[in-house]
Amino acid sequence: MSGDLQWLLLRKSNSFTVKRVPEGPVFSKEPGNLTNLHSWKYSGLANEKTIAVQDTESGIKIAYRKKGASPHAVRSSYSTLVVRPRSGGRRAAGVTAQLAKRGYRPDLRAAALARVSALIAAKREKKAAPPKKVRGKKAKTA
Repeated sequence: MSGDLQWLLLRKSNSFTVKRVPEGPVFSKEPGNLTNLHSWKYSGLANEKTIAVQDTESGIKIAYRKKGASPHAVRSSYSTLVVRPRSGGRRAAGVTAQLAKRGYRPDLRAAALARVSALIAAKREKKAAPPKKVRGKKAKTA
């Protein structure tokens, strides 16, 4: 079944759709959707080629569908890469650039990089706040 036909069937009634505000944007919780926006471009269900970014204990897992994989083979049709938290954003940029150079959905490069960078930033430990400096009369008396 073509991706266009799948989107026509999925766009109105979909269990992953999130409609919070009647006049606001429509979001989606489907796997493989990088921006969580309910649109055909970012849909993980309607597109054959998707990039899924997941946070795991070992690092950030980037999964993409292999070329020419059978639609019936689920696990074996995906190839995964793991970006360790210490390797940072440069490794993630290299992985997304490598996928884009191969012609694998270059339009998703920026969205995948933004998602990986946000996950890395969320995992990073916050610095302790420096002690407050005493100012004014208290500084003169001390």
